[in-house]
Amino acid sequence: MSFLQLAGKRFLIFGVANKKSVAAAVARILLDEGAELFLVVRDETVRQRVAKLFPEQPLFCCDVESDGEIARLRAELDEAVKKDGRLFDGLLHSIAFADFSEGLKPFHETPKKAFFQAMDISCFSLVSLSRALEPLLSRTASVVTVSISTTRMASENYGYMAPIKAALDSSLAFLTKSFSEFSEIRFNAVAPGLLKTSASAGIPGYLDSYLFAEQTIPRRRAVETAEAASAAVFLLSPASSGVVAQKIVVDAGMEINFFNKETIKKAVN
Repeated sequence: MSFLQLAGKRFLIFGVANKKSVAAAVARILLDEGAELFLVVRDETVRQRVAKLFPEQPLFCCDVESDGEIARLRAELDEAVKKDGRLFDGLLHSIAFADFSEGLKPFHETPKKAFFQAMDISCFSLVSLSRALEPLLSRTASVVTVSISTTRMASENYGYMAPIKAALDSSLAFLTKSFSEFSEIRFNAVAPGLLKTSASAGIPGYLDSYLFAEQTIPRRRAVETAEAASAAVFLLSPASSGVVAQKIVVDAGMEINFFNKETIKKAVN
């Protein structure tokens, strides 16, 4: 028997945007392990792009800001499940958005509308999707979201997304507790350090932070998307059945090396 036991399992993958996204990397690993995938993207434009990457996988659209679209997705997936009666063994939530169209602002000047929209898409969507799709999840399903390695590092260019990711992390325990009333469904997060993705490229000043991370990480090489994806696949698999309401940090050891003597020397000189 395979260690991960993923062959023949069925998964819902939210958030494939392009070939560089974490969700795409997770999807490729799951397919290699013999799993069956249903992919959900934001809109038709993204759907056409992702269809070229995964031409044989069922593709659905859902804007998670819309309760109506979530309800429609639930109905479409319900029809798909009824065809063979097989439920989903796991769900990957790799969805995040922040509006930086007004440029970087000090945290205390964060626009209320931007904060609430980011909270809705990046955090509450995990709650709303889990609630809507609960009947389609197996009793022992694993739900995995994508967080960040730390929500305590006050990086100016990440801004208000860190508190939102902190709320996402906290929701893991509360969702697990709620679902434990009727199932063994568990919620966890993979929390990577700075990654080279298309989404991160849109964050002001991200490249400088990424290059700094490469200097601070003990191996002098940034975290790769595939490394974060591998941790996510483990959390989705039955092999991690004892890991519940946790956040697995994948930062290549960056958090232990901020006082590296070479980094200090560069800073003080």
